[in-house]
Amino acid sequence: MNLLPYSPNNIEEIKQLFTKVFTDSEGQSEGLVIGNLVYDLMTGTDVQDFYGFVAVEKESIIGSIFFTRLTFDSEVNASLLSPVAIQTNYQGKGIGQKLINHGIHHLKENGVGLVFTYGDPKFYSKVGFKLITEKTVKAPFTLTYPEGWLGQSLVGDEIKPVTGDSYCVEAFNNTEYW
Repeated sequence: MNLLPYSPNNIEEIKQLFTKVFTDSEGQSEGLVIGNLVYDLMTGTDVQDFYGFVAVEKESIIGSIFFTRLTFDSEVNASLLSPVAIQTNYQGKGIGQKLINHGIHHLKENGVGLVFTYGDPKFYSKVGFKLITEKTVKAPFTLTYPEGWLGQSLVGDEIKPVTGDSYCVEAFNNTEYW
């Protein structure tokens, strides 16, 4: 398996990966929502605000992950990890964790100090994410599942409180994702 930067040549294949994976786990309507989100991320986000990676085996994309810029009223260099998809028949083999760690390494090399995600604490804690409260770092929108707001510092042991509001890239500017 190889971990590589995503290529704009693979937009449709990546969109279909996310659509299928989320359809398998959450149902067809969720699959379509996430597939369209990923398409919007890949086609509508400025390259300086966006990192994407894929896991490739036998010339097929079996997993993908995206990080986008998360900005604050204060000077903080941060990214949002979301979404992640691993082909259903490849899940449970550590591919998602490898992709996340690969992406985080890339973020560190590019001066990102904080990374956040909104998801399953049991999964993301395996790769260093910890529960944070909105008193520490405010999410861009009201969270429907506050226990899923997670973060990690890439420059120290703990996340210090960040003052002010946070802002996500345009593709995430929809309350249904939060």
